[in-house]
Amino acid sequence: MTQRVAVLGTGKIGEALVSGLLRAGKSPADVLVTARRPERAAELRERYGVEAVSNEEAVKAADTLILTVKPQDMGALLDELAPNLPADRLVISGAAGIPTTWFEERLAPGTPVVRVMTNTPVLVDEAMSVISAGSHAGEEHLLRTEEIFSQVGKTLRVPENQQDAATALSGSGPAYFFYLVEAMTDAGILLGLPRAVAHDLIVQSAVGASVMLRDSGEHPVKLREAVTSPAGTTIAAIRELENHGVRAALLGALEAARNRSQELASGGK
Repeated sequence: MTQRVAVLGTGKIGEALVSGLLRAGKSPADVLVTARRPERAAELRERYGVEAVSNEEAVKAADTLILTVKPQDMGALLDELAPNLPADRLVISGAAGIPTTWFEERLAPGTPVVRVMTNTPVLVDEAMSVISAGSHAGEEHLLRTEEIFSQVGKTLRVPENQQDAATALSGSGPAYFFYLVEAMTDAGILLGLPRAVAHDLIVQSAVGASVMLRDSGEHPVKLREAVTSPAGTTIAAIRELENHGVRAALLGALEAARNRSQELASGGK
């Protein structure tokens, strides 16, 4: 069997993975996709030159299956896959809140399962993908998973019991930044700036600050202190943030996201 990857339920995240694999040099002949709607399958076939197949065909033809359907659709997909899925296939799940044991109980004994929580910057090759091995997944399977997801960003291995915290921090993380940019844009308008100007100022500041955090190796406190002059504008703003409990609100928000991920893992709705 050729080394083929199949992306099942190819939405935006799945399409980004397909695109990343092809940019990394994988042949379109070795990438399969499935989609619920025929017109979506045709779109992917035309755009990337990959073969669009049924889920049953994907199980037979690929050695790595990446499941990118929504968590609420995962049960129906597993019911369809399980009768035909050999135990030597690597199953990679991108579903939030569903543990690897859930898959292992429904698949053939010994099937290697790897759980991945990525985030929406996968669409611009800047994802943070957190990887955890199931009980039957070994180093080979982790390396194969890292090879796939490193094409669209950075990967990090963690024990599976840290996945809910990672979901709260990085899986949902981009939404917190977008929320902050939205609020800062409104503040810029309040201060008299046109919306487009406020947006550009904030976005470029965010990009620059992110690069400094990534590349400088400095602690964020030290970087913040470098901007914070005595009795200056920055410290006045930070005092207001502290007075309004922004730090405590962030801690509470992340804890709530972690708790919700745990609820989903236990079958909560």
